Amino acid sequence: MEGSLWRYLKAYRVDCVMGPLCKLIEATLELFVPVVMASIIDQGVRNSDTPYIWRMCGVLVLLGAAGLGFSIAGQFFSARAAVGFSGKLRSALFAHVQSFRYAAMDAQGAPTLITRMTSDINQVQSGLNMALRLFLRSPFVVAGSVLAAFLIDVRSAIVFAVVVPLLCLVIAGVLWWTMPRYKQVQAALDKVLGLTRENLTGVRVIRAFGQEDAQVARFAERNEDLTARQLRVGAVSAFMNPGTYVLLNLAAVALIQQGAWRVEGGAITQGQLVALLGYMTQISVELIKLANTIILSSKALACAARVESVLRVDGAMPAPDSPVAAPARAGVPAVEFRDVSITYPGGGASALSGVNLSVPAGHTIGVIGGTGSGKSTLVNLIPRFYDVTEGAVLVNGVDVRQQDLETLRAGIGVVPQKAVLFQGTIRENLRWGNPAADDAALWAALEAAQAAEVVRGKSGGLDEPVEQGGRNLSGGQRQRLTIARALVRRPSILILDDSASALDYATDAALRTALRRLDWNPAVFIVSQRAASVMHADRILVLDDGQVADLGAHAELLERCSVYREIYESQFEPSRKGGEGA
Repeated sequence: MEGSLWRYLKAYRVDCVMGPLCKLIEATLELFVPVVMASIIDQGVRNSDTPYIWRMCGVLVLLGAAGLGFSIAGQFFSARAAVGFSGKLRSALFAHVQSFRYAAMDAQGAPTLITRMTSDINQVQSGLNMALRLFLRSPFVVAGSVLAAFLIDVRSAIVFAVVVPLLCLVIAGVLWWTMPRYKQVQAALDKVLGLTRENLTGVRVIRAFGQEDAQVARFAERNEDLTARQLRVGAVSAFMNPGTYVLLNLAAVALIQQGAWRVEGGAITQGQLVALLGYMTQISVELIKLANTIILSSKALACAARVESVLRVDGAMPAPDSPVAAPARAGVPAVEFRDVSITYPGGGASALSGVNLSVPAGHTIGVIGGTGSGKSTLVNLIPRFYDVTEGAVLVNGVDVRQQDLETLRAGIGVVPQKAVLFQGTIRENLRWGNPAADDAALWAALEAAQAAEVVRGKSGGLDEPVEQGGRNLSGGQRQRLTIARALVRRPSILILDDSASALDYATDAALRTALRRLDWNPAVFIVSQRAASVMHADRILVLDDGQVADLGAHAELLERCSVYREIYESQFEPSRKGGEGA
């Protein structure tokens, strides 16, 4: 296991000691069984001493009962340590991922993080459980059996001395080949899971463009690659059991032959030969257990390294040493961009370049431009989802990089492009904006977001269930509820990132009217590709390929900005001309 992961196991140190200890006591009791069997044969059966046989059978029962008790205790302690450790590790990994900035999340990828948090940690849990139970017990039984064999008869025990190293050599060879390939199998699994997630998320697009067969073929290719890797590793791993059994059976044949001569010569008794065979059987069972444990542990180590690689990612936004408070002040812009440029990691060209913009409190700014012009990038800089490459973004006159991140975002309401709702009720989703909001505040936000009628139309009202992702709601209903969720916070800065794309023009117009009437006068950023959504804003920022094409009111931009005029005419002129022709 990776070194830095041990800290999550510290709370279970007692379990980590008690588990193997109980298994060692069980193994010790098991080592006495062949000795008792030998005494039954040599003394009870040979002398026809029935009472002695019954007494020794009672001893066997006691050994079995005691061994069962210690075995159950050992498995309990081992399971509690493994499950507790995996729970703490999963919680730590989830918390760490939650701290990731957008850039780190983009670099890691959602499918990879999901695999680390589920499949990989489950493998680590299973490997730790088996290691605590068998990593000491199995070698102890093997060593104890070999020692007992030498105490019974040195010449017969030479078979043990030969076969045990050969078995270890076979196991080591298999593990040497398979361990690095288990990492490759997990990487191939990541690709399959990533493709699966992509297809399930974009199933409507796939069907709309008739790409079902192409996606099935693509999935089959990656699935076949994963299957082939698993079969190659599994084939070599599967060689371990028959390989060890062949050696053990050959050893048993040699032991019986050697032991028969020794019994005939009077060097050992029949009971001792049976005891030697019993120890050989114990060795075979324990070595198979140990081999399977090592395979499972090798998978667990590979998965632990993958989990550790995510935990080592420093994905959190750098926090200022001394955060500066930034309350709203008269005469100070709510948001200001000063020569802002940003380049995404590995992006090559700048997503934004040389942006200057000042937005007073209470003003509405429309942001418009073609696809990929940098509209979402611009507004994502305000709550510091990304850091600028050059320049500075100021909120209430203070650089966002100098402010406490939680305090900064508490004053900003963000409605992202994709309307995301969480499983629960409408009330619970709205209170993400303000956990202390009462029903009056919730209904006020719903009215402003044009979502009140949506909620009133539900039988449960505010307590109407919401399925995961809001699947039981239409696209327009989800968008209006996400806008209401942002308004519940009563933010000083409200960002609507193309969040009204599913609304009809009448609802969109009613929403903009309601936003202008908000009593706390937030600075509002409306990002849209619809000219109708931004044309009534105080000013409109036109972006073109990451640069500011122009900034001004609707009428001014129609006269002097060709980019804005082209967008406007593409949306309005055809309908007007069609009406004139009719």
